[in-house]
Amino acid sequence: MSLDERDAPLLTLLRVGRIFAPAPLEATDLLIADGRIAALGRDLAVPEGWPVHLVEARDLTAVPAFIDQHVHVTGGGGEGGCGSRCPEITAREIAAMGIGTVVGVLGTDGISRSPADLLAKVRGLKAEGIAAYMYTGSYRVPPPTLTGDVQRDLAWIPEVIGLGELAISDHRSSQPRQDEIARLVSEARVGGMLAGKRGICHFHVGDGQRGLEPLRRLLAETEIPAEQVIPTHVNRHRALLEEAADYALTFAASVDVTAFDDPGEEGLSGFDAVSRLLARGVPVTRITMSSDCNGSLPEFDTQGNYIGMRVARNTALIADWQRLVHEEVLPFDQALGLISGHVARVLGLHDRKGRLAIGHDADVTLLDGNLQPQQTFVAGKRLYARDSSP
Repeated sequence: MSLDERDAPLLTLLRVGRIFAPAPLEATDLLIADGRIAALGRDLAVPEGWPVHLVEARDLTAVPAFIDQHVHVTGGGGEGGCGSRCPEITAREIAAMGIGTVVGVLGTDGISRSPADLLAKVRGLKAEGIAAYMYTGSYRVPPPTLTGDVQRDLAWIPEVIGLGELAISDHRSSQPRQDEIARLVSEARVGGMLAGKRGICHFHVGDGQRGLEPLRRLLAETEIPAEQVIPTHVNRHRALLEEAADYALTFAASVDVTAFDDPGEEGLSGFDAVSRLLARGVPVTRITMSSDCNGSLPEFDTQGNYIGMRVARNTALIADWQRLVHEEVLPFDQALGLISGHVARVLGLHDRKGRLAIGHDADVTLLDGNLQPQQTFVAGKRLYARDSSP
């Protein structure tokens, strides 16, 4: 059967070896109806004559499809001029890593790439089957928006689930004042409330000396709850990761680790960062991982001059996550939360994603014994199978 299953029957029955939802289940069958999980059990039967697509995968393990909350879907970069713009990502590149949901971001370049471009790409990915969302804004303050207002973007644009990635402690940021940060986070919060969304503010944290201090002040000096604020790239250097651990413990806040392709001499890999946060006593439920995929990995000299760039990929995200399980840093079911359930909670999507449960979206990844994604289903439609050609 073709990977393009838009015309497939409304019913799909997966028969697998094991199901982690994320906790292990006795069930080995998963019935999907109209894009959602209709039943979980053993030896599930469908009435004779009903159209059903049967997937036999007894050698594979079903888990919630992964969620990547930080993807430059239109490509990042641009710090070295127009020739340094990163390419867009494809739906197949996403699904091949077992990822069913992405959140698109703009980064340094909010000029040649706009929120409108981002929305168009997000809707294109949705048309191809990926569950795709976006943050309005970019590094810049005031942030570029679709409607001219952060609250209106959140209230009226279904795909917009927050504001980001707003840059702090970085020479590429707008150097926002503390009151500007507080105002923007409150705008995102209220806009989210009006739309029934979480309305998070997703913060890019650079390697500047201020680190997380702007966010610490925000939570200490205002009524903004910690769940509205998500700092990412907290493992770009060791001192920042230690500060992130203190921040998470002090405010019961979540922090997002980036699975860097090459963390360099100063940074830590996603594996090392999660391991260190856990050793510091940060609850695993307060840690998420993302890829920064198709963003730029620019290099600057000591004066801040651009000297080169590489393009980030999402392969490191899966490799770091697999290593956490293989080296027994975390049990398999707990590790799943780092790239599924915890992320769904942070984004406010936990009522439909991040779990395999009746009524939830049928976003399912099938893993082999080495935890390598073999098939990816989103809303019950198979978007990727490892043994199939593009």
